[in-house]
Amino acid sequence: MTWPILPGAVIDGRPATLGVLGGGQLGRMFVHAAQSLGYETVVLDPDRASPAGRISHHFICADYRDPNALRELAARAQAVTTEFENVPAQALAELARTRAVSPPTGCVAIAQDRIREKAHFARCAAASGVAPAPHAVIESEADLAAVPAALLPGILKTARLGYDGKGQARVGTRAELASAWQQMGRVACVLEQMLPLALECSVIVARGADGTVVSLPVQRNLHRGGILAVTEVFEQNIPSALAQQAQAATKNIVIELGYVGVLCVEYFVLQDGRLVVNEMAPRPHNSGHYTVDACDQSQFDLQVRTLAGLPLPAPRQHSAAIMLNLLGELWFDAAGAPREPPWAEVLALPGARLHLYGKAQARPGRKMGHLTLIGPDAAGVRLQALRAAERLGIEAF
Repeated sequence: MTWPILPGAVIDGRPATLGVLGGGQLGRMFVHAAQSLGYETVVLDPDRASPAGRISHHFICADYRDPNALRELAARAQAVTTEFENVPAQALAELARTRAVSPPTGCVAIAQDRIREKAHFARCAAASGVAPAPHAVIESEADLAAVPAALLPGILKTARLGYDGKGQARVGTRAELASAWQQMGRVACVLEQMLPLALECSVIVARGADGTVVSLPVQRNLHRGGILAVTEVFEQNIPSALAQQAQAATKNIVIELGYVGVLCVEYFVLQDGRLVVNEMAPRPHNSGHYTVDACDQSQFDLQVRTLAGLPLPAPRQHSAAIMLNLLGELWFDAAGAPREPPWAEVLALPGARLHLYGKAQARPGRKMGHLTLIGPDAAGVRLQALRAAERLGIEAF
């Protein structure tokens, strides 16, 4: 395979093509970024109405495990990435036999398993000083009985297939812990001690195959119901020393993984000022969507560059930004009747940038789009973001 895969190149008589497993909004924004550089794209997703599949040059509608579909994807694309971490490992392994795959299969496997993820974070803490929350692995009745009392109250999380608050339960007593584990089907879990949080933040980094690592600014995040609601990114959104520590810890995590691609790591800032690493996503992240409008390179541009082997100059933020997640309940009034959100009122606000994902049906909790407010200063952006939230019926922050 020709490396790097240059924009506009012709390879074996066809335009250079980048592939993505997954056709949701992250895949859609990757496709936009790849197409803006002149690449053709191919998407594999089982949903015929997938947002990314609808805009890609080529769309393969099939299960991720379908061997014929994987062969077609490999035949069309010179390199393949993924938009979500729960892609079947065998699909990535099959593609990696003949094509460049980013992120690497082994790194995705670690991110798919909270037990392995916590172990990696603990190893990295020796160098970074940023450890995960105190926790215990529960895989058996013996593990359940041996849980230290200090971990309660805590949050029980399934080791696999949990996201946006799913696969989690708050537990205050041993009885509640035992009941929650039973309700989760006695699958492998991690119990994390509940910590006194001051705020949450995340860091997105990109690492190239040559070892170059670049970082985006630290994002301050607000979650509601386990789903990201608001991201704020501007100078002093968190204390400078903490921001530097979070960026350094994230770079250490990605280097120790031997990772290639875009990776997001989420952190807790405790009330005593300490930083605790929570979890990682081996892909672009909801908290990084502001980069499309507020940075000279978006997280999706970085995803394309790492996949194609292009140079990785450090991205620069040119505008203060606040991102509001737009969930499906905004498409219904107080009585539950369908409605269209007041886009004209929102788009009248200075610096408002609306991104809808092309999903045909709205439902509560579904990510339908995001709104980014940008401007020269944080105070002005915050004012416009609060006005937007009021017009949309989103709780103030």
